[in-house]
Amino acid sequence: MTRREASIHAPAIGGHGRVLVYGHWGRPVLAFPSQQGRPHDYEDRGMIAAIAGLLDAGRVKVYAVESFDSSSWHHGELELEERAQRHGLYEDWIVHQVVPWIHQDCGGAPEILVTGCSFGAYHAANFALRRADLFPLAICQSGVYDVAVVGRGARGDAVYFNNPMDYVSHLHGDHLDWLRGRVSLLIVCGQGQWEDTTGALESSRRFAGVLAGKGIPHELDLWGQDVPHDWPSWRAQLAHHLPRFC
Repeated sequence: MTRREASIHAPAIGGHGRVLVYGHWGRPVLAFPSQQGRPHDYEDRGMIAAIAGLLDAGRVKVYAVESFDSSSWHHGELELEERAQRHGLYEDWIVHQVVPWIHQDCGGAPEILVTGCSFGAYHAANFALRRADLFPLAICQSGVYDVAVVGRGARGDAVYFNNPMDYVSHLHGDHLDWLRGRVSLLIVCGQGQWEDTTGALESSRRFAGVLAGKGIPHELDLWGQDVPHDWPSWRAQLAHHLPRFC
Protein backbone atom coordinates (compact mmCIF):
# COMPACT_ATOMS: atom_id res chain seq x y z
CA MET A 1 0.00 0.00 0.00
CA THR A 2 1.32 3.43 -0.90
CA ARG A 3 1.32 6.18 1.73
CA ARG A 4 2.27 9.79 1.29
CA GLU A 5 1.79 13.11 3.01
CA ALA A 6 0.78 16.43 1.49
CA SER A 7 0.55 19.96 2.82
CA ILE A 8 -2.31 21.87 1.20
CA HIS A 9 -2.49 25.65 1.36
CA ALA A 10 -5.33 26.93 3.53
CA PRO A 11 -5.64 30.65 2.76
CA ALA A 12 -8.87 31.09 4.74
CA ILE A 13 -7.11 29.78 7.84
CA GLY A 14 -3.82 31.47 7.08
CA GLY A 15 -1.58 28.44 6.84
CA HIS A 16 -1.46 24.89 5.55
CA GLY A 17 -3.30 21.71 6.42
CA ARG A 18 -1.92 18.20 6.29
CA VAL A 19 -3.46 15.35 4.35
CA LEU A 20 -2.31 11.73 4.48
CA VAL A 21 -3.02 9.72 1.34
CA TYR A 22 -3.34 5.92 1.33
CA GLY A 23 -3.62 3.77 -1.76
CA HIS A 24 -2.79 4.13 -5.43
CA TRP A 25 -6.19 4.02 -7.15
CA GLY A 26 -9.92 3.70 -6.55
CA ARG A 27 -12.82 5.70 -5.24
CA PRO A 28 -11.63 8.68 -3.17
CA VAL A 29 -12.64 8.54 0.49
CA LEU A 30 -12.24 11.74 2.50
CA ALA A 31 -11.86 10.77 6.17
CA PHE A 32 -12.47 13.33 8.89
CA PRO A 33 -10.76 12.73 12.25
CA SER A 34 -12.69 12.48 15.48
CA GLN A 35 -12.87 15.47 17.82
CA GLN A 36 -9.77 17.69 17.53
CA GLY A 37 -7.93 14.84 15.83
CA ARG A 38 -5.02 14.66 13.41
CA PRO A 39 -4.67 13.07 9.97
CA HIS A 40 -2.55 10.21 11.30
CA ASP A 41 -5.25 9.14 13.79
CA TYR A 42 -7.03 7.13 11.12
CA GLU A 43 -3.90 5.09 10.59
CA ASP A 44 -2.80 4.96 14.22
CA ARG A 45 -6.20 3.64 15.34
CA GLY A 46 -6.20 0.82 12.80
CA MET A 47 -8.79 2.13 10.35
CA ILE A 48 -6.40 1.96 7.41
CA ALA A 49 -5.34 -1.58 8.32
CA ALA A 50 -9.02 -2.58 8.53
CA ILE A 51 -9.51 -1.74 4.85
CA ALA A 52 -6.02 -2.65 3.63
CA GLY A 53 -7.42 -5.20 1.19
CA LEU A 54 -9.48 -2.55 -0.58
CA LEU A 55 -6.51 -0.21 -0.73
CA ASP A 56 -4.16 -2.85 -2.09
CA ALA A 57 -6.72 -3.88 -4.71
CA GLY A 58 -7.06 -0.32 -5.97
CA ARG A 59 -10.71 -0.06 -4.99
CA VAL A 60 -10.36 2.94 -2.66
CA LYS A 61 -7.95 5.78 -2.03
CA VAL A 62 -8.18 7.39 1.41
CA TYR A 63 -7.47 11.05 2.10
CA ALA A 64 -7.25 11.63 5.88
CA VAL A 65 -7.42 15.35 6.61
CA GLU A 66 -6.54 17.74 9.39
CA SER A 67 -9.25 18.92 11.78
CA PHE A 68 -9.94 22.53 12.74
CA ASP A 69 -12.14 21.73 15.74
CA SER A 70 -9.86 23.32 18.33
CA SER A 71 -10.28 26.67 16.61
CA SER A 72 -13.96 26.28 15.82
CA TRP A 73 -16.56 23.96 17.38
CA HIS A 74 -14.41 23.02 20.38
CA HIS A 75 -12.88 26.41 21.15
CA GLY A 76 -14.12 26.72 24.71
CA GLU A 77 -13.78 30.51 24.97
CA LEU A 78 -16.05 31.32 22.03
CA GLU A 79 -19.81 31.47 21.83
CA LEU A 80 -21.47 28.96 19.57
CA GLU A 81 -22.18 31.32 16.67
CA GLU A 82 -18.55 32.41 16.44
CA ARG A 83 -17.47 28.77 16.54
CA ALA A 84 -19.77 28.08 13.61
CA GLN A 85 -18.38 31.06 11.71
CA ARG A 86 -14.86 29.76 12.23
CA HIS A 87 -15.97 26.35 10.98
CA GLY A 88 -16.77 28.17 7.74
CA LEU A 89 -13.03 28.72 7.28
CA TYR A 90 -12.49 24.96 7.50
CA GLU A 91 -15.26 24.35 5.00
CA ASP A 92 -13.59 26.82 2.66
CA TRP A 93 -10.35 24.85 2.87
CA ILE A 94 -12.04 21.50 2.27
CA VAL A 95 -14.21 22.69 -0.64
CA HIS A 96 -11.86 25.09 -2.42
CA GLN A 97 -8.45 23.59 -1.70
CA VAL A 98 -8.70 19.93 -0.66
CA VAL A 99 -11.35 18.83 -3.16
CA PRO A 100 -9.56 20.29 -6.21
CA TRP A 101 -6.32 18.71 -4.96
CA ILE A 102 -8.04 15.31 -4.67
CA HIS A 103 -9.49 15.67 -8.16
CA GLN A 104 -6.06 16.49 -9.55
CA ASP A 105 -4.52 13.58 -7.66
CA CYS A 106 -7.16 11.24 -9.10
CA GLY A 107 -6.76 12.56 -12.62
CA GLY A 108 -10.38 13.66 -12.93
CA ALA A 109 -13.36 14.70 -10.85
CA PRO A 110 -14.71 11.52 -9.26
CA GLU A 111 -17.43 11.62 -6.63
CA ILE A 112 -15.92 11.67 -3.16
CA LEU A 113 -17.22 9.54 -0.30
CA VAL A 114 -16.94 11.23 3.11
CA THR A 115 -16.66 9.39 6.40
CA GLY A 116 -15.75 9.90 10.03
CA CYS A 117 -16.18 8.56 13.55
CA SER A 118 -17.69 10.40 16.53
CA PHE A 119 -17.35 14.13 15.78
CA GLY A 120 -15.94 13.17 12.40
CA ALA A 121 -19.35 11.64 11.65
CA TYR A 122 -20.94 15.07 12.13
CA HIS A 123 -18.50 16.53 9.62
CA ALA A 124 -19.23 13.76 7.12
CA ALA A 125 -22.99 14.25 7.37
CA ASN A 126 -22.81 18.03 7.27
CA PHE A 127 -20.50 18.17 4.27
CA ALA A 128 -22.57 15.63 2.36
CA LEU A 129 -25.83 17.47 2.98
CA ARG A 130 -24.42 20.93 2.33
CA ARG A 131 -22.34 19.95 -0.69
CA ALA A 132 -23.94 16.87 -2.17
CA ASP A 133 -22.60 18.00 -5.55
CA LEU A 134 -19.13 17.06 -4.28
CA PHE A 135 -19.92 14.43 -1.61
CA PRO A 136 -22.96 12.34 -2.59
CA LEU A 137 -22.30 9.57 -0.07
CA ALA A 138 -21.46 9.66 3.64
CA ILE A 139 -20.63 6.86 6.08
CA CYS A 140 -21.21 8.31 9.54
CA GLN A 141 -20.15 6.30 12.59
CA SER A 142 -21.34 7.04 16.14
CA GLY A 143 -22.06 10.68 15.50
CA VAL A 144 -24.06 13.42 17.21
CA TYR A 145 -25.89 15.42 14.57
CA ASP A 146 -27.11 18.34 16.69
CA VAL A 147 -23.96 20.41 16.89
CA ALA A 148 -25.60 22.88 19.28
CA VAL A 149 -24.65 20.56 22.15
CA VAL A 150 -20.97 21.52 21.87
CA GLY A 151 -21.35 25.06 23.21
CA ARG A 152 -23.46 27.88 24.56
CA GLY A 153 -24.49 31.34 23.49
CA ALA A 154 -26.45 32.91 20.70
CA ARG A 155 -27.39 30.76 17.73
CA GLY A 156 -27.53 32.57 14.40
CA ASP A 157 -27.42 31.62 10.75
CA ALA A 158 -23.93 30.12 10.93
CA VAL A 159 -25.04 27.60 13.56
CA TYR A 160 -28.35 26.88 11.87
CA PHE A 161 -26.88 26.18 8.44
CA ASN A 162 -24.22 23.87 9.88
CA ASN A 163 -26.54 21.96 12.20
CA PRO A 164 -28.03 19.02 10.27
CA MET A 165 -30.69 18.33 12.86
CA ASP A 166 -31.98 21.87 12.32
CA TYR A 167 -31.70 22.60 8.63
CA VAL A 168 -32.73 19.14 7.38
CA SER A 169 -35.95 19.49 9.36
CA HIS A 170 -36.87 22.56 7.30
CA LEU A 171 -35.74 21.47 3.83
CA HIS A 172 -38.42 21.79 1.17
CA GLY A 173 -39.03 22.56 -2.48
CA ASP A 174 -36.64 22.10 -5.36
CA HIS A 175 -33.54 21.78 -3.21
CA LEU A 176 -35.05 18.96 -1.19
CA ASP A 177 -36.11 17.23 -4.40
CA TRP A 178 -32.56 17.56 -5.71
CA LEU A 179 -31.07 16.17 -2.50
CA ARG A 180 -33.41 13.19 -2.61
CA GLY A 181 -31.96 12.22 -5.96
CA ARG A 182 -28.36 13.08 -5.17
CA VAL A 183 -27.25 12.19 -1.63
CA SER A 184 -27.29 9.08 0.54
CA LEU A 185 -26.17 8.70 4.15
CA LEU A 186 -25.30 5.57 6.09
CA ILE A 187 -25.77 6.17 9.82
CA VAL A 188 -23.96 3.50 11.86
CA CYS A 189 -23.88 3.23 15.64
CA GLY A 190 -23.33 0.61 18.30
CA GLN A 191 -25.60 0.15 21.30
CA GLY A 192 -22.85 -0.63 23.80
CA GLN A 193 -20.76 1.34 26.28
CA TRP A 194 -20.48 5.11 25.74
CA GLU A 195 -22.86 5.19 22.79
CA ASP A 196 -25.54 6.34 25.24
CA THR A 197 -23.45 8.69 27.40
CA THR A 198 -21.98 10.45 24.36
CA GLY A 199 -25.47 10.88 22.93
CA ALA A 200 -24.51 9.09 19.73
CA LEU A 201 -27.14 6.36 19.89
CA GLU A 202 -30.06 8.69 20.58
CA SER A 203 -28.81 11.20 18.01
CA SER A 204 -28.33 8.55 15.33
CA ARG A 205 -31.89 7.31 15.80
CA ARG A 206 -33.34 10.81 15.83
CA PHE A 207 -31.33 11.98 12.82
CA ALA A 208 -32.38 8.93 10.82
CA GLY A 209 -35.97 9.83 11.67
CA VAL A 210 -35.47 13.37 10.39
CA LEU A 211 -33.96 12.08 7.15
CA ALA A 212 -36.82 9.61 6.76
CA GLY A 213 -39.35 12.38 7.31
CA LYS A 214 -37.84 14.29 4.40
CA GLY A 215 -37.48 11.29 2.13
CA ILE A 216 -33.69 11.64 1.95
CA PRO A 217 -32.04 8.29 1.12
CA HIS A 218 -30.31 6.82 4.15
CA GLU A 219 -29.73 3.67 6.14
CA LEU A 220 -29.64 3.29 9.92
CA ASP A 221 -27.47 0.37 11.01
CA LEU A 222 -27.46 -0.20 14.77
CA TRP A 223 -24.96 -2.78 16.03
CA GLY A 224 -25.39 -4.77 19.23
CA GLN A 225 -25.18 -3.92 22.91
CA ASP A 226 -21.66 -5.38 22.94
CA VAL A 227 -20.46 -2.73 20.45
CA PRO A 228 -19.07 0.34 22.27
CA HIS A 229 -18.24 3.86 21.14
CA ASP A 230 -14.62 3.00 20.37
CA TRP A 231 -12.14 2.36 17.58
CA PRO A 232 -12.44 -1.46 17.46
CA SER A 233 -16.15 -1.02 16.70
CA TRP A 234 -15.48 1.56 14.01
CA ARG A 235 -12.82 -0.61 12.38
CA ALA A 236 -15.25 -3.52 12.11
CA GLN A 237 -18.07 -1.31 10.83
CA LEU A 238 -15.95 0.35 8.15
CA ALA A 239 -14.55 -2.99 6.96
CA HIS A 240 -18.12 -4.33 6.78
CA HIS A 241 -19.71 -1.46 4.88
CA LEU A 242 -17.07 0.19 2.68
CA PRO A 243 -16.78 -2.69 0.13
CA ARG A 244 -20.40 -1.99 -0.89
CA PHE A 245 -19.47 1.42 -2.26
CA CYS A 246 -16.27 0.83 -4.19
